[in-house]
Amino acid sequence: MSDLGRLVAGRYLLVERVGSGGMGTVWRAEDRLLGRHVAVKKLHIPPHLHDDEVHTLYERTRREARSAARIAHPNVIVVHDVVDDEGLPCIVMEYIPSVTLGDVLKRQGALPPAEAARIGSAMAAALRAAHDAGVLHRDVKPANVLLGDDGRIVLTDFGIAMEAGTSSLTKPGELIGSIHYLAPERLRRGSTEPGPACDLWALGATLYQAVEGRHPFRRDTPIELAYAIVTDSYEPMRNAGGLTPVVEGLLVKEPEQRMDVHEVERLLDEVTETRTGLLTSPTRPERTGDPADTGRGGNGRSRRVLWSVAAAALAAIVAGGAMWWPRESADRPSTQGRPAENASASASHSSPAPPPTLPVGYHLEKEDRGFSFPVRDGWTRKRMPGGEVVYIDPSGLVGVRVNVVHFAGSDPLQHWRDTEEDQTRRDNAGYERVRMAATTFRGRPAGYWEFTFDGRARKFRAAELAFASADGTQYVVYLSAPDAQWHQYRPVFDATVNGVHLSKGS
Repeated sequence: MSDLGRLVAGRYLLVERVGSGGMGTVWRAEDRLLGRHVAVKKLHIPPHLHDDEVHTLYERTRREARSAARIAHPNVIVVHDVVDDEGLPCIVMEYIPSVTLGDVLKRQGALPPAEAARIGSAMAAALRAAHDAGVLHRDVKPANVLLGDDGRIVLTDFGIAMEAGTSSLTKPGELIGSIHYLAPERLRRGSTEPGPACDLWALGATLYQAVEGRHPFRRDTPIELAYAIVTDSYEPMRNAGGLTPVVEGLLVKEPEQRMDVHEVERLLDEVTETRTGLLTSPTRPERTGDPADTGRGGNGRSRRVLWSVAAAALAAIVAGGAMWWPRESADRPSTQGRPAENASASASHSSPAPPPTLPVGYHLEKEDRGFSFPVRDGWTRKRMPGGEVVYIDPSGLVGVRVNVVHFAGSDPLQHWRDTEEDQTRRDNAGYERVRMAATTFRGRPAGYWEFTFDGRARKFRAAELAFASADGTQYVVYLSAPDAQWHQYRPVFDATVNGVHLSKGS
């Protein structure tokens, strides 16, 4: 029997079915008490669930819906109430005349980067508000993004499609619509409860689909798809434009290394030039400083040398001008940004870590400063001015190094931010920040910096991780490669970070 015309909880008259999914059906309803239209979502209960599972689903649904109701943000659906309808929980929300982003992508295909960035900025703001309130969405995807007729962008279905225990991952209807947007940590065996980073991965997958017109991972079966999300690289982007660094920062396998929501909002706002919620004209991402800064900052304080070799010198040594030998001096702190995607998040704090198992095609290089790290077979060791050692691939365009640095303080991010405008931007042609963020490496604070810059004949990309060992010795791991081949060479950086062995303890 149809629910059309039914009165729910003695108050909400169901007048039109506006959507349906694996977890429920959404109706436009008339609130007879307040004389307004609302959206009522009636949950679907799979018939095979045991009574205790049904009870758990009810209680978690009520708890999550009530948590979502605490969020007050224009980009978050307003949850008015949770009511019972013949023993089934129903979510009462504001009604927004709209279409979903999923429907738009099905009808129109990929969106221009600026429009996708406008939508993504609203989604990021919604997630930030939710996470600040202690609420996880758990089902971020295009189908849950409402594009209002009045231009408003709203993230909906907070707390509705969530797991009823670990068995929920295999229940019919609960993963089919969302598996493309599940973060790797949610698919790994023995993974813990999802955290805010899971929502950010889903945002990255949504943005990828918005600009590329396809999912980042395309496989024939759900099992193959899940495996690809956990282990494989996504298909290279071709149409993302200024969204590229955002998507790359979100689709990072390890949650602790994923771009944080504040950086996402900042970068998206740069692309869209969002002001008071209105889209103006798209713009390029911020062009920031350089890794060759020396000298003193605009405030007169002595700045620590981040990169001692000038662009001319490195261009003479490497065809194409790739920068891969930053040297640290002693005036100010400098430890750079975010660790490799597969870097270990924890290790012994008091004793040296055991030598790692070498990846296939690598050998171990031991440096005279008391550490060792894996290097690709066939790469050449070169000693640079100042004594730094760099390993260069056969093309002469890719290099990796690990070095001990000496500086006061412990906050590399602050140093980078202080010097980006005055020195980095000034001294390096075409420098653009991809991301700069605090992270952890083997259980300790670390910094990660990724950026692009112009060589003599091509654009390069570089990544650097800075961290300290148990005794306070500070290290950097650095790799640069042609930007066009970044996905090919980024695993070298990951292997170096994962395999570095510090004799004085990690």
